[in-house]
Amino acid sequence: MFLSSDLLSVARRYAGDPAAWAVAPRFDPTERWYHRIAATPEHEVWLLTWLPGQHTDLHDHGGASGGFTVVSGTLTEETVHRGALRAKPLVPGAGRRFGPHYVHRVSNLGPDPAISVHCYAPELRSMTRYDLTDGVLTVADVARAGVAW
Repeated sequence: MFLSSDLLSVARRYAGDPAAWAVAPRFDPTERWYHRIAATPEHEVWLLTWLPGQHTDLHDHGGASGGFTVVSGTLTEETVHRGALRAKPLVPGAGRRFGPHYVHRVSNLGPDPAISVHCYAPELRSMTRYDLTDGVLTVADVARAGVAW
């Protein structure tokens, strides 16, 4: 099994070689666009695009560890700290690594489109979405691979 630091390195390797991406990035005006660009027995890699205002909900990765890096634009990652959201802007080249129980929200709060590359191990089978109410995370729903994406 990969350590989450290794997964960030894998994401950065793919981010640094756009010519090897299985598809060209696309931007969808109604929702984030994503496409799996690689899958091996050890990990899977996803390409995501973000128009201004697009975001995820608070979520985890169903027990998978991961890493992601910003290719272009600026993304803001929010994590829960002491019952409140803490925001960190991520510029091109910046990345994040995380373990299997990590909950976050990622948004494009800037004026420009953004592209990011994400790597997970094991592959994503589910993602749990959360609500944060009065400082407490509660499960909103669980999305399953093959159904939700």
